[in-house]
Amino acid sequence: MKTKKDLNVSILELTMKIRQVRPELSKYLDEMTVTIPNKSNPEITLKDLKEYYHSLETFFVKYEQEHDPNFVITIK
Repeated sequence: MKTKKDLNVSILELTMKIRQVRPELSKYLDEMTVTIPNKSNPEITLKDLKEYYHSLETFFVKYEQEHDPNFVITIK
């Protein structure tokens, strides 16, 4: 099971990969939302980070599959 730190590293790596491989998608990265509790001091949970990582992953893989017929999934 990944820790918060592990997930943050994975999110950063995937975000950097998207920006390098498909810079045209960078504008959408800022628009992606993470479910954050509606509180004055919200805490981002492990579940929130997992959901965010999976949304990034799905976004990237789907785009690649639609735009590159030779795409091979290489996300760790």
